[in-house]
Amino acid sequence: MKHKFLSSLAALLLVGCVSAPTTASAEQVDVDKATEILGQSVAFDTVAGRGKVPAYAEYLAGELEAGGFAKEDIEIVPLGETATLIATYHGKNSDSPILLNAHMDVVEADPADWERAPFTMETDGTYYFGRGVLDDKFGLTMLVTTLLRLKREGFEPENDIVLILTGDEETAQKTAETIAPLYRNARYVLNADGGGGTLNEDGTYGFYSLQAGEKTYADFKITITNPGGHSSRPTAHNAIVDMAGVLERIGAYKFPVETSELTLAFFAETAKRTEGELGEAMARFAADPTDMAAADRIGQESEFVGITRTTCVPTEITGGHAPNALPQSVVANINCRIFPGIPPRDVMAKLQELAGDGADVTFPEEFPQSETSPLHPDVMAALRKAVDAQAPGLPIIPSMSAGTTDGLFFRKEGIDTYGVTGIFMRPSDQYAHGLNERVPVASIPGALDHWYVLITELSK
Repeated sequence: MKHKFLSSLAALLLVGCVSAPTTASAEQVDVDKATEILGQSVAFDTVAGRGKVPAYAEYLAGELEAGGFAKEDIEIVPLGETATLIATYHGKNSDSPILLNAHMDVVEADPADWERAPFTMETDGTYYFGRGVLDDKFGLTMLVTTLLRLKREGFEPENDIVLILTGDEETAQKTAETIAPLYRNARYVLNADGGGGTLNEDGTYGFYSLQAGEKTYADFKITITNPGGHSSRPTAHNAIVDMAGVLERIGAYKFPVETSELTLAFFAETAKRTEGELGEAMARFAADPTDMAAADRIGQESEFVGITRTTCVPTEITGGHAPNALPQSVVANINCRIFPGIPPRDVMAKLQELAGDGADVTFPEEFPQSETSPLHPDVMAALRKAVDAQAPGLPIIPSMSAGTTDGLFFRKEGIDTYGVTGIFMRPSDQYAHGLNERVPVASIPGALDHWYVLITELSK
């Protein structure tokens, strides 16, 4: 779905003179509480397969109950080894709640690879380190702490506010898929796992990114089978060798360039803040999406390649059954991030074409297709005030995420969803899913102010 908002974009991208970050106004009691919750959160190694998400949910439920939530307004919904936590902050009516979304699970972290213990939050005074300290326990912590503040202050929203913390965003996303249909009457979803502010490398404010769309996630399986045999008698077709050729063709293929109002607006505005030939390529591409030289230059940057086209990349391969036998079967996983509006089955057809007749391409599980959320004036006005709490006049740039969040499942149910996290970071500090994941210590006060303003403005 495409939404026409370019005519009003200029009014939303308010560019002012932006100075270096200053001390935020969040009360120290909330900063201290957020720091405590974040540290406790990192200590729960909520990696898939370890069954720790329910225990983490119980801890968070205890914090909410101690902060004023009635026990009956907090529910932990189990699903296999994981769970979803749902907490309702009652307003004057419950017809059209605002949903606050984050996820409790994290990706794996091998302690042998890290400089610090990954499941203990540590600090060097500038950063907090730990698995999930950014993705997504930072955003989750800011939501919980802000709701505790609102309870303490006796805030009464116009509509219910519902906190939904899912338990398997990094893997199957079954918790979001199960819970999202129950809230089709929701007004909006504010997702703490998307968007956010960018700092320049010198620490000054750059821009704020509003995630209003995301690509469709898909895993395809390519299987090559062979009668096999003794390794001393090689045959003309070897499943591993044949798969190597298939993967080489897929790796070399570039899907067609795609655009939307959202992505063209993103490149037009980002070009103004990007120096050199990359910025020039962004400007040319925004003005003329048929400029393939510009698209190819943008595609050289891992940060932006996923915004210009569908991407497919091999991520796993298994095969063979003995070191002295010809392989009878080889299976490769091809992970694709599909541009909104492109049917996943069309991507599968292209992969089959590239793989050839000797390979079988299947689609084990079809994810919902992504939609783009319109830029509602009340959302933009509230976000403008929230961003101004940290960086007055900072440009707000609508964007499409190349990755996938649980927001995809809420959009599938027709609920407009926005990635509006409150953290500001330099690109060089982005270590989500990587070694030594970190967040700036100084980011907590501003993030708390951000969520406080955003929630209260939209709850009036």
